[in-house]
Amino acid sequence: MARNEPEITPALVAEHGLKPDEYARILALIGRTPSFTELGIFSAMWNEHCSYKSSRLHLRTLPTKAPWVIQGPGENAGVIDIGDGLACVFKMESHNHPSFIEPYQGAGTGVGGILRDVFTMGARPVACLNLLRFGAPEHARTRHLVSGVVAGIGGYGNSFGVPTVGGSVNFHTRYDGNILVNAMAVGIAKTDEIFYATATGVGRPIVYLGSKTGRDGIHGATMASAAFEADAEEKRPTVQVGDPFSEKLLLEACLEIMAKGCVIAIQDMGAAGLTSSAVEMGAKGNLGVELDLDMVPCRESGMTAYEMMLSESQERMLMVLRPEKEAEAEAVFQKWGLDFAVIGKTTDTLRFVVKRHGEVKVDLPIKELGDEAPLYDRPHVPTAPAPVIAPESVKAPATNAQALLRLIGSPDMCSKRWVWEQYDHLILGNTVQRPGGDAAVIRIGDGPKGLAMCTDVTQRYCEADPVQGGRQAVAEAWRNITATGATPLALTDNLNFGNPERPEIMGQFVGCVTGIGEAARALDFPIVSGNVSLYNETQGRGILPTPAIGGVGLVDDVSKTVGVAFRAEGEAILLVGETAGWLGQSMYLWQVCGREEGAPPPVDLVAERRNGDAVRALILAGEATACHDLSDGGLAVALAEMAMAGRMGAVVQDGPAGLPAHAWLFGEDQGRYLLTCPADAAQATLAKLAAQGVPATRIGVTGGDSLNLGGEAAILVSDLASAHEGWLPHYMSAAPAA
Repeated sequence: MARNEPEITPALVAEHGLKPDEYARILALIGRTPSFTELGIFSAMWNEHCSYKSSRLHLRTLPTKAPWVIQGPGENAGVIDIGDGLACVFKMESHNHPSFIEPYQGAGTGVGGILRDVFTMGARPVACLNLLRFGAPEHARTRHLVSGVVAGIGGYGNSFGVPTVGGSVNFHTRYDGNILVNAMAVGIAKTDEIFYATATGVGRPIVYLGSKTGRDGIHGATMASAAFEADAEEKRPTVQVGDPFSEKLLLEACLEIMAKGCVIAIQDMGAAGLTSSAVEMGAKGNLGVELDLDMVPCRESGMTAYEMMLSESQERMLMVLRPEKEAEAEAVFQKWGLDFAVIGKTTDTLRFVVKRHGEVKVDLPIKELGDEAPLYDRPHVPTAPAPVIAPESVKAPATNAQALLRLIGSPDMCSKRWVWEQYDHLILGNTVQRPGGDAAVIRIGDGPKGLAMCTDVTQRYCEADPVQGGRQAVAEAWRNITATGATPLALTDNLNFGNPERPEIMGQFVGCVTGIGEAARALDFPIVSGNVSLYNETQGRGILPTPAIGGVGLVDDVSKTVGVAFRAEGEAILLVGETAGWLGQSMYLWQVCGREEGAPPPVDLVAERRNGDAVRALILAGEATACHDLSDGGLAVALAEMAMAGRMGAVVQDGPAGLPAHAWLFGEDQGRYLLTCPADAAQATLAKLAAQGVPATRIGVTGGDSLNLGGEAAILVSDLASAHEGWLPHYMSAAPAA
């Protein structure tokens, strides 16, 4: 045992998040007691965050291929072909635990990490999105966490110079002790200039690039693989510290040496830092790796091999370079003021060898570090079916006008302008559809083509029925992209769940993955990248199952896209899709009636595909002037959002006889859209939809300064806007609870 290294004891093994049987597996694999640094490396590589040991058995069932998919899961990010020699590169990842402990740095470095995943592939980032879940507004820490996370996302993204164009923000008491911060990045690359993490060639230099290594983030991946207990605040040292200005320099330097043909393989130093990046590059190329830590640039003195291998300091890359291009690459990094150090080489030994001060600290089989990670088929039980709630059984506790005002002013459904106005969503000058609609749209370069993108999940559906909830998360992302006129092409996911060692939680995971897979197949919407975040619970209380979906679609001409705003007076309002008044798990039932119960609305994937394809065709043909999908809050909320966005009212007819008015207005039946079109074209549009078997009804007309929901007193659009815009700024400006 090396000097000053602790003895490997069962207690030390447990501190590293390794169970006794996993440690026994390590002993059998290497035939001896590991060194302290080796124990840390196994802890990093075999934890849940890096090895997916509880989830990868089920992830294998997801559809990942399509003719337009260039790279599916397994690389830094997914890649799809978008024509004209260009590719879209994107991924979503979580930074949940760090953001709860240190919200500004946790959220900021989450953005930095996902941006590196994208430009590591050779893509220039063009957009960021996020999905945020916070605890109950009345919880003592919620306001502090919202403030810090939003500031961290804006601080990093704005400084780096990429627009944050979309996202989702919800509140629920189940996130009180474990918020969710999921960050998504999208980039553009040339299809013939995609870079991968597979090292090739023996004796080639392994080069450390970017910022110096410090002690921040040590055990960050391990922390992300464990539930919070009462000592969560003490984990602050495991939160990384970000520098967006260094990352911008790193981006430019990396893209420059890529363009010069210097790079053989490249890997971001993300979770588990130098350890995972070196092991993954070598193992993917069936090569060994030898590192000399004396050559690693450090910003703190006296760092040990253990600390250096497990540090998660930000803005760092590892590359295998072409030897003849080494000097050229170094000159580029010196120009950008970044560290460039040859710290090792590839070998033919299939061993991972690490030296410090001339002493071998690590000598492990490189393939087995990943391939032999535990794989668990954890016991799981399906979620018991919730009862279907008949519309007529729900008695209205308020008028429909009162209910609408309450809904659009509630924490989940109020305007998130306070959030997205802190993000620069216009930088780069290509944002076509801004935050606040169904999906963001950005122009690709100087041409007419564009990308639509969104993040979605309805977590209360996922808890009530994981399979239907998983289906609905994919279907809603598909609808949101469709509602702009874009064709959905692929998705990334971030599967956030509680403790997988509890069979009921693992059952939620398996159910949601099943539903996601079913919807992705039915909608030709493959999963090309993603992340799993488990153990999201505090002192035994888990989060709501939250399988976030990030969708990306393509449109040939951004001038043909539409938004949600009413565009002109006197236009017909068409409702596409069938309405049964489904109130189970609805926002109306929760926010107006105070009940979180019932089965969620079923998702008919055949109808989703049929209705969405028909709506998209109308938009691209110029026959729809505005479009909005129906989701939380149903028809009434969608109408209010279109009215507020267009600053224009509407008159809407009563619903069908026999269906309670509140079920007609607030039911959350799936597969539905609202369209507007010129009044004289409405009959032809309805006939066209009918010919395709798409149910559609003319329900009203735009105009005036009020929204009239049939039979009730009209609500001024200005009153709707006041209710919608007021809650979040008022909440964030209020004095913190004593």
